[in-house]
Amino acid sequence: MLFACRASAAGPPRGLASLPQAASAALVLIFLSHSVCTGAFSVPLHRQQVPVKANGKTVAYKSAYFGKIFVGAPVPQEFSVVFDTGSGHVLLPSSKCTDELSCLRHRRYHAETSASAQDVNSDGSQPVVSSERDRASVAYGTGEILGELVSDVICVGSSGGMQEQSDGSGALPAHCARTRIISALEMTPEPFGAFQFDGVLGLGLDSLALDPEFHLLGRLISSSSSNRLQPIFGVHLDATAGNGSSAAVAGEITFGGHDERRCSGGCSTAIRWAPVVEPERGYWRIAIRRLLVGGRPFSACADASDGCFAIVDTGTSMLGVPREAYAGLLGLTARSVAGSDEVDCRSVEGPSLVFELADGLTLELGPEDYSRPAASHLQRKGVAPKAVCRASLLPVDLPAEMGKVFLFGENILRKYYTAFDAGLQRVGFAPAASPGDIDSAPPARPPAVTVV
Repeated sequence: MLFACRASAAGPPRGLASLPQAASAALVLIFLSHSVCTGAFSVPLHRQQVPVKANGKTVAYKSAYFGKIFVGAPVPQEFSVVFDTGSGHVLLPSSKCTDELSCLRHRRYHAETSASAQDVNSDGSQPVVSSERDRASVAYGTGEILGELVSDVICVGSSGGMQEQSDGSGALPAHCARTRIISALEMTPEPFGAFQFDGVLGLGLDSLALDPEFHLLGRLISSSSSNRLQPIFGVHLDATAGNGSSAAVAGEITFGGHDERRCSGGCSTAIRWAPVVEPERGYWRIAIRRLLVGGRPFSACADASDGCFAIVDTGTSMLGVPREAYAGLLGLTARSVAGSDEVDCRSVEGPSLVFELADGLTLELGPEDYSRPAASHLQRKGVAPKAVCRASLLPVDLPAEMGKVFLFGENILRKYYTAFDAGLQRVGFAPAASPGDIDSAPPARPPAVTVV
């Protein structure tokens, strides 16, 4: 397996604070094997889909992609987590949470059995009285949690290297770091009761976290000075996994670089980059210069002055659309079809959606990418029922100062290999390689947070 990594002319950076910020920094692409590529590693992603029903009929699916992490020592505790670029913290259900729907059906984090765990307040101090310790409330787009704060060792993808941490002295490998965790005492049934994953690993920019010590990506980079883990990760979602299935392996996330095999033509030459706008907000938010629907400018995003943006969010199943543009885009993508319950709307001809980004970069979705699988049936008095194919869109409400914000989620990520560069604060896209082009070499709404 080949990884593409980045190095500056002066040598690779050791932490986010020392990374070059200007695009003019001298960069060299190097291609190295897994064993020597500055500690780069990949984690397989599994997918679960939950049907969305209307009138007893499945009209769409919500998806979650998750992989393994291990927490604590000397006996690592295993969890499945969503790698979520729309949030900034590591969230796990606490052993103290006893809600049957949201906690008891998941593996829970037992801080009391981890020799490496430390109770902390938001500023890193240790609470004197347990009843007076800080708690954090996190409001996600579809759920909310309340939890205590704990510092512990987290290893991503593998538990190798954790055993030495029982006394807090052992050196950590590149895939491990000591990080502050939100150990949830309360979790809403939606979405945590509906999916199999145990928790969330936030991969937004570090300013989205309460403190840099809560930001696992930053901690991995700063803790791996000897391994020189690059501040880049890449996400591949398998476009061949069908709706309604829970694929054994449906993708991968690569830390410390990107997987060269996953881009059509090779990632190092195929990836094109868009700069993050206002990275201090913590979101992987990029500018949309124009949106074309069926080749025509969409009125809400006809040119760059309309203030349209996209947050690239690996935790979102549908295409998120600004509330004020939702009805218009839904109408333009609707198609009438012959009334049949068997029609698959993803195969019905419809307009393309072309998002024009920075420097000529374009992302295109066809009806096969954005449509609900099942048609809706419209009934008017005195008129025969009419079957309509609709886009699977999610209305987005964010503060006005954020602009008109789209969410690029699963449908974009399945079509384009996506790289996230925290050092140069940019997001890269390349057409994903088809399965036949990949060799068989083994791989190895954004939340609001309040301390209460």
